[in-house]
Amino acid sequence: MADVVETAEIPAITPTKLLNDQQRVALLRWMLHARIFDEVTIRLYRQGKMFGSVFAQIGHEAISVGSAAVLQPEDAIFPMHRDLGAHFVRGVPLRTIALNHLARQGSMMRGTDGTGHYADPQRKLYGNISHLGAMIPVAVGYALAAQLKGEPIVVLNYIGEGGAQTGEFHEGLNFAAVRKAPFVLIIENNQYAYSTPTTEEYACKKLSDRAIGYGIPGETIDGTDVERVYEATFYAVERARNGEGPSLIEAICMRMRGHAEHDNASYVPRELLEYWKKRDPLLRYQRFLVENGILSEAEIQQMRHEIEAETVRVLDEVLQLPFPPAEEAFKNVFL
Repeated sequence: MADVVETAEIPAITPTKLLNDQQRVALLRWMLHARIFDEVTIRLYRQGKMFGSVFAQIGHEAISVGSAAVLQPEDAIFPMHRDLGAHFVRGVPLRTIALNHLARQGSMMRGTDGTGHYADPQRKLYGNISHLGAMIPVAVGYALAAQLKGEPIVVLNYIGEGGAQTGEFHEGLNFAAVRKAPFVLIIENNQYAYSTPTTEEYACKKLSDRAIGYGIPGETIDGTDVERVYEATFYAVERARNGEGPSLIEAICMRMRGHAEHDNASYVPRELLEYWKKRDPLLRYQRFLVENGILSEAEIQQMRHEIEAETVRVLDEVLQLPFPPAEEAFKNVFL
């Protein structure tokens, strides 16, 4: 853990009455699963053992976990490449995630991909499209189809602040608003679209202000406070399920690594990273749980050690598996 940050410097969590202590422990466990998976795969990348690259979500964990934890099993979720926490919340086994990220035989993508592009229809989880803005019309289409069939489900979709500058963002969200589709869109504003800072991406102060133009609710929240994320998503999902249409949530966080592990993020000012280190979503929540007597520091450390041991064991096992036959690359390819 980033224990170089003094505890006194970590901002306090804003507790919500919507969660009980058992749910809070589950939130921490899912966040730890996501963080540790990133840490281990970063090490594997440096050893030349990863397939493709590693798109770490360090700094994003509170958003993916806090929002996905609100959903019911029948709800659908369209995550991005930095929403691995949502995969754990939805119950995707660690081995399944490892098979996909290491592109081994037996993976959902048949070894043709090393990130989270796969779909798991059984868990109502549909992986990201690399051109991220293009995910929004697809997710809205899913919500519209459910609406037309009378299914009481909600669709949760994520986009980065960079992807929020694409045409599909406006078209998809406007269409969802007009049709009152059961749709919630979360903008993960992590300060940089690859190497482009927010000051060069848009001129408005808050991306959530765009909701006014679509006639839907919108708010900007602290994306490093998992309970605040949970609460904002809860009420947005409730509105959608009650037939009141979509909502837009802008969650502010920081991408604490480069765009991917091949990118050293030298363009990010060091003082900016230091500022956000003090707002590490895991450190903040761990302090909250200890101060409120929900878990002890020893119990948190034990949880972390257990998850790390499991993650290392599963990844080591998957590393021993073969890559799929070369002809798999030609399946489902249309010319």
